[in-house]
Amino acid sequence: MKIAIRTLAVALALTGAVASAHTRTADVKPTRTTSIIPVPACPPDDPNACGL
Repeated sequence: MKIAIRTLAVALALTGAVASAHTRTADVKPTRTTSIIPVPACPPDDPNACGL
């Protein structure tokens, strides 16, 4: 039982080390920021288009 737990701990440690190394070397691309203001989907010249 001790061997199984130690093997699991070593596997998790190796997985974490590989994942953190991969994260450091990955290309980080800037993300586009979106506006909080919603874009209307209704035509602006029709007053009854959205039920307003």
